[in-house]
Order: sequence, then C-alpha cells, then structure tokens
Amino acid sequence: MKVFTSHAALYTDYYQLTMAQGYYLTGHHQVRACFDYFYRENPFQGGYVVFAGLSDLLEILESLRFEKEELSYLATQGLRPEFIAYLNNFRFTGTIHSVREGEVVFPMEPLVRVEGNLIETQIIETLLLNFLNFESLIATKASRIRFAAGDRRVVDFGLRRAQGLGGIHASKAAIIGGVDATSNVYTAYHYGLPVTGTQAHSWIQSFDDELTAFRKFAELYPDRTVLLVDTYNTLHSGVPNAIKVAKELETKGYRLRAIRLDSGDLAYLSKHARAMLDDAGLGYVKLVASNQLDEYLIRSLIQQGAPIDSFGVGTRLVTGNDSSALDGIYKMSMCADKSRMKFSENYTKTTLPGIKQMLRYSDGGRMMADAIVASDERSTDVIYHPFFHDQKSLLKGFTPEPLYIKVMEGGKGLLKLPTPQESAAYVRERLQCLSEEHKRFEFPHKYKVGISQKLLDLRHQLYDEIQSKLF
Repeated sequence: MKVFTSHAALYTDYYQLTMAQGYYLTGHHQVRACFDYFYRENPFQGGYVVFAGLSDLLEILESLRFEKEELSYLATQGLRPEFIAYLNNFRFTGTIHSVREGEVVFPMEPLVRVEGNLIETQIIETLLLNFLNFESLIATKASRIRFAAGDRRVVDFGLRRAQGLGGIHASKAAIIGGVDATSNVYTAYHYGLPVTGTQAHSWIQSFDDELTAFRKFAELYPDRTVLLVDTYNTLHSGVPNAIKVAKELETKGYRLRAIRLDSGDLAYLSKHARAMLDDAGLGYVKLVASNQLDEYLIRSLIQQGAPIDSFGVGTRLVTGNDSSALDGIYKMSMCADKSRMKFSENYTKTTLPGIKQMLRYSDGGRMMADAIVASDERSTDVIYHPFFHDQKSLLKGFTPEPLYIKVMEGGKGLLKLPTPQESAAYVRERLQCLSEEHKRFEFPHKYKVGISQKLLDLRHQLYDEIQSKLF
C-alpha cells in the first residue's frame, strides 16, 4: 500500500526541473543516459550498510506524473509553457538495475543503476536519494542494535522523536534492519507490520494511586498487561504493586506479561526487579527496558548481566544517531553512448565511468570481496582499490555472485515488491555471511571492494582525456 499517494512529482529540488527544461529546450531530452547511486563512507563508523528504500522508490516511480494543479503551480515558478505541456504527459519509462533491498553493501559500490532519457533520469534524482539514503541509514542503525541485542526482543518506540513524516519510513526501515515490532500505528497499517505498545506515565498519574492505575489497566487488558513501574519509585512502589496485580491476575487465569523500566540505572534496577519477581514466584514476567537506548548501551547492559528481555528503542534509532545522514550520491556514468566521469583534482572524488555491474565473491558462503566490473564482464581474477591502484586483491578460488537484478523496465516494476519482513529475513541471511570483524562497533575491518582491470583502464583513459583538455 502506498504511503506517498499525491504530489510525488514535486518531491524534488527546483534545479532538477530547470535542468530538465534545459534538456528539453535544447533538444537533448531524448538523449540516453545512465546514473549510478552509491555512497562514500559507512555511517556510525561502522563496517557496512543495509540497503533499504528500494521498494518505496519503485512504487512511486511506477505512477510518477505531474498533476494538473502541480503544472499550474510550476507555470507560476518560471517554467515555460512548452515544457509544461511536455510534463503533462511525463511518465518514468526508464530501466533500473539494483542490488536487493536488504543487501549488505559497502562504500563506493554502485548500488542502483538508472538508465533512460536525460530528463527522466535527472528528474528522479532527489526522490531516489531521499528515500535510499534515509531508509538505508535507519536500517543500518537497526541492524547494529539487533546485533547488540542478540536474540532479545527489540521494539521501535521512536515516532514521537522522528523528524516529522520521516518517522513513517524510519519505522519501516527499522523492521528491515531487524527490529521486531513498532509502536507506529500508521506505518504498521501501511506496511502490515507488528504493532505494540504499553502505557505512559500519564495513565498512572491520572489515578489517585499507582496500584489502582495498575489494576484498572489489568482489568482492561488481562491477556497482555505490561506495567510501567518507574512513575514514582521503581523498587519501593512500582515493582511491589506490579507483583500484587500479577498475583490478582493469576487468580483469574491470566499472567502479567511484563514490567517496563524507563528511567534510572537500568542494570541495577533490572537485577533487583528480577530478584523481587522471582522471589514472588513470578519468573515468567518479562523485563522491558527503554530510555535513550542504542547499540552501545544495550551492549553495556548485557555485559553487566542485566536480565532484560526486551528493549524499546526510540530517538537514537529513528534519527540515525550519531550519523545524521548517509552520504549517498547520484552521478552520471554514461550519456549519448559515451562513458562519463566526474573529474576532480582530489582523485578520491572522481567517479567510475561506464555501464557497470557488481559481483560478490564468496568462500563457502563467507563474503570475501566485491568487484565492480564493466557490464559485459562475468568475472575477474583481480580487483584494484578504487583509488590506490597499487593495492589489489586476487579472487581466484572464490565464487562470484551477480548482485544486480533488473527491477524495472520501461517504467514498470518487474518483481513483486518484498515486504519489510521479507527484506529483514534477507538481511539476517546476508549478515550471517559477513565476518565478525566487519560487524564490530570499534574499528571494524574494512571489507574489500575493488574495480576490474577493464574498468580501471577506462577510468584512466577518461581521466587523461579530461586532464589534457584542462591543462
């Protein structure tokens, strides 16, 4: 089900439209072009990225068009009548190759290849970057939190702290990255996600005493009661009152599901709360913890032996703390049947020219290296560092796997879009193939990504050609 149902064509930067108008007015609008999407640095000082946002992008592109009122608006913003008439019939008719949603990817890899005419490949840039950069950032954060939590339950509580409507796709991306459920009803409804929630301090404060608040809640939801125990005093009030309600539920044939800790020293409080529950014969009652959690604090709690069964993660998940954005970019690699390259005096800012594809080399299921190769190459025995060409890796003995799949042709999607849960399952599968040294939080080992000899030669050729014209 679509979340973005109206005005998607205006979800862009104005200069995309002025360039598109320029292509049209100069007769370049039917020239064929190719653009690559890639990013330069892993967020969170981590070792990888979980690729997400593709399904949303494809769904929007299939129905992308300029509506009548949008064209009227654009006419007031300086676009010419003849170009407005062109936009009236605009549809995206391009072809897209991409890695799968949920793929584990690395810097400098062309993750998406967009081919079509100049206008359509240009006009979707902002839309593509917005969705892929943001959802990949949050999915990556979620995967790190999942890695820290192990098999403990993790729930997204972040909508109230998200950046406006970005919270919709943040919750979806969190599921792709490995979170079990969300409190975000809107996203759960649109994407068919498991939704969950407990109670707020305001519920307890609205009653004259805590015990009455707990009892009333248990009366209403006896089969799924979770009690928030830190409104007044966790160990002297909250947990003792929760124990009383749990015993009352037992007499009615129900069980208290969990208590939630939302403040204080979570390691200390969880250990004492667990002991109190166990002493009362309530070993089945789970402990849920929340309050500014992230992968580092969760890891610390587990290392301290905190008997926490479930984590509610909010702000630091959906905002991508402490990396505010993924630096994904969209650059032309082919135009008018000629390979193109962005030139820079800083060689690390030059781009890879030509039509390319991706190969992943494995050893018995373990990911070893990724090769960026020309589109007509099926394998390569050696890869070179994208910028430091004296560094190379031999790939003989490893098995190549093509990472690209054609996901759209003629503006029509070719595959059934995966659900967030299906993408999450793929993430789990792929991360199992990634060595632990690439997943560690501190100084992760860099995964090998390189380019083939053919691509290296093409880049050198274009670099020299551009440089000779400049100097």
